[in-house]
Amino acid sequence: MFYTLSDFDFNAKRVLVRVDFNVPQDSSGNITDDSRIRKALPTINLVLDKNPQQVIVCSHLGRPEGKINSKYSMKPIAQRFKELLGQEVYFESNPEIRKLQSLNNSKIIVLENLRFDPGEEAGDREFAEKLASFADLFVFDAFGVAHRAHASVTGVPKFLKSCAGQIMENEVKNLDLTNPEQPFIAIIGGAKADKIDVMRTLLAKVDKLILGGVLANTFLKARGTPIGASRYDEETLKFAKEIIEQAKNKIVFPLDALLGNNFSADADSKMVDIQNVENGWLILDIGPRTVELYKSLLQQAKTIFWAGPIGVFEFDRFANGTKEVALTLAECKARTIIGGGDSGAAIEKYNLGCRMTWISTGGGASLEYISGKQLPGIVALQDNYKTFKG
Repeated sequence: MFYTLSDFDFNAKRVLVRVDFNVPQDSSGNITDDSRIRKALPTINLVLDKNPQQVIVCSHLGRPEGKINSKYSMKPIAQRFKELLGQEVYFESNPEIRKLQSLNNSKIIVLENLRFDPGEEAGDREFAEKLASFADLFVFDAFGVAHRAHASVTGVPKFLKSCAGQIMENEVKNLDLTNPEQPFIAIIGGAKADKIDVMRTLLAKVDKLILGGVLANTFLKARGTPIGASRYDEETLKFAKEIIEQAKNKIVFPLDALLGNNFSADADSKMVDIQNVENGWLILDIGPRTVELYKSLLQQAKTIFWAGPIGVFEFDRFANGTKEVALTLAECKARTIIGGGDSGAAIEKYNLGCRMTWISTGGGASLEYISGKQLPGIVALQDNYKTFKG
């Protein structure tokens, strides 16, 4: 249980809103995907509709490692936020938030990158208290960092009455896979070795678990299938062997693969049976037989959870598997939950976002939440509710 926006009267109050404006930018600093800013607008607008004295928006951007770095300035993000919001926004350019004595009296303020101060990632109490001193109420709407015990995540709620924003509310609601409608199929792919816990949790619930990406390579190797020069995760290998033994035929492996002779968009390629991957070649996508197998399973599902692309979808030549899975999800009638991160990026790449039930705003956070871990950001809101109720 935690407070939500409907529980608060923002009239004449100063409101600190923690959002996730950690948007991708190109080498020139231009925003290449502003969806995280767009998704935060409903919460911001709802607060503004309740006539607050001031709304102070704060976020991190990138990994400046506690140092001031113009590459990670929030200035261009504040400008884009202003354009999307359609209202005047003041950017607080002073990067040393800890040392600020007072804020500009503008209605809407965007603070400089929280991670310019080492106290943010360290969960420093003094830094959290300084942030809290700017406001009367706190709205936490940054699910993407809810699994981090940072000052703006878990520290500020120790000092201010706090509530969840609309993103947080919707994430908790839509990522609830406690009793999914069957058949339930999970698709787990991608390159990061952070999915073992969620796989273990899901195996107890799913009818089938489809593999893709580096994770599939790792499980193929654990099964004794040659993977050539394909990337796999050594750390995950021993767990993969255990899971294969426990899975009771729930895991669905690729039948064929599109190989590349190097990791590049213009690599020479060839299609082979999954048992015939040669030395020196890399598995970069699934083949047509696997596509048809995965599609036939997904078309029968009532609930689908997808985390991680199927192949190297950044390269068009090796994006077919990921694209076909995305299109299948868009066409089926199942409840479709996308675990953010690269799978979310793939859905956006093919303009299919509006045809999914939910696309999480936090890749790592969604995986931890579904695996049953307590997210520090949610715990902080729950503790705050217990402290301030009555």
